[in-house]
Amino acid sequence: MTWTVAIMIVIGIFFKLLMSPPNALVAWFLDKFELHQKLDSEDVTVTFNGKNLEEEEKIRFIEYFNEANFLKKHYIFPGNEKLFLNPETDVTPFVINLKKGKKDVNFFVYNPDNHVDVVKQWKKKVVSYSLRSDGLQKFNMSTNRTVE
Repeated sequence: MTWTVAIMIVIGIFFKLLMSPPNALVAWFLDKFELHQKLDSEDVTVTFNGKNLEEEEKIRFIEYFNEANFLKKHYIFPGNEKLFLNPETDVTPFVINLKKGKKDVNFFVYNPDNHVDVVKQWKKKVVSYSLRSDGLQKFNMSTNRTVE
């Protein structure tokens, strides 16, 4: 009788944790699959036109990138990855290289018109999505004027 009660209590606790996990566990799990992840300026390098951005500019760029609102995901069909990585456009992208442990991810940030297009590449996978960020768009325009 005692074992039955003890087993029922353990099963109840397990069921309770399974049905309502702690917030930290849920946040960690969702961060693993987040498309537009938050970046830390210490883990990334940002280049524009082959030149590294200065430390203050990099920090400001990463802040704007983290504050940007996700608009939509662009679907890439197998075989079309190169069209997204090397688009036929006159817009020079910002390249963000993220190196954290074994993780090596590249972000190509384009600013065509009233939104920001991001192409995310890791391993052999390529994902593209659009963002809305006034700060990032103004940063792009000011950098395009000063660099060229």
